[in-house]
Amino acid sequence: MGSDVWVGPWRPHRPRGPIAALYRGPGPKYLLPPNIGYTLHDPSRPRAPAFSLGARLPPPRTFCGPGPSHLVPARMTVRGPDGSPAYSIHGRPRPAAPLLTPGPGRYFPERAGNATYPSAPRHSIAPRNWGAHAEQQTPGPATYTVPSLLGPRVVGKVSAPTYSIYGRSAVGSFCEDLSKTPGPCAYHVVSPAIYKPRAPQFSMLARTSPPRDNSLNPGPAAYSVDQHRKPRGWSFGIRHSDYLARVLTDADD
Repeated sequence: MGSDVWVGPWRPHRPRGPIAALYRGPGPKYLLPPNIGYTLHDPSRPRAPAFSLGARLPPPRTFCGPGPSHLVPARMTVRGPDGSPAYSIHGRPRPAAPLLTPGPGRYFPERAGNATYPSAPRHSIAPRNWGAHAEQQTPGPATYTVPSLLGPRVVGKVSAPTYSIYGRSAVGSFCEDLSKTPGPCAYHVVSPAIYKPRAPQFSMLARTSPPRDNSLNPGPAAYSVDQHRKPRGWSFGIRHSDYLARVLTDADD
């Protein structure tokens, strides 16, 4: 490099204070959340929608014809039902009832009168409103009840305060007969055990008799003192049994 190239006023020198480049860090040891993908995405960065590619599904099978359970009638064709005539056998219908029409001899034209032959107009005098009005069902004036304007139950109006005058009460007045007041004996004394802690209570019963034997024991008259019993005697018998064998010793020889 020639000395004619100008490199600026900066020259290499020792820094005046500590800078971050002079300190050695742990390096790429810490794992930061990525900004791509959907799982473990950096929550401080916007995340785009993610899509996944799946396998292609097989096309659905479509059946164009009916199954074995579809029964086509025998007389059904491609263009509709067969048009050949069909006959069925039915029972003989019942004869119809005869017509009860009147014959020519049942008519009397001569009695028709003015309904058949022309005649002059005739008029009759009748009441003016005869047959025009039926029985009137309209309620009369006494049917309606006009609400009262007195008292506390006035409809649609503000009612004034009402007062009522009662008779003089016989209780607590000067004319009360105090001789009919119940005396002290008319009131029942309330037991203190109802509104205070109740003390233990004991009851006294009759003395119970000891259990006795109900068997029928003989009394004094059942014994006979005058009759002396014969004293018991003794008899000499066999010392040993007859069936017991004798013991032989040397002295017997």
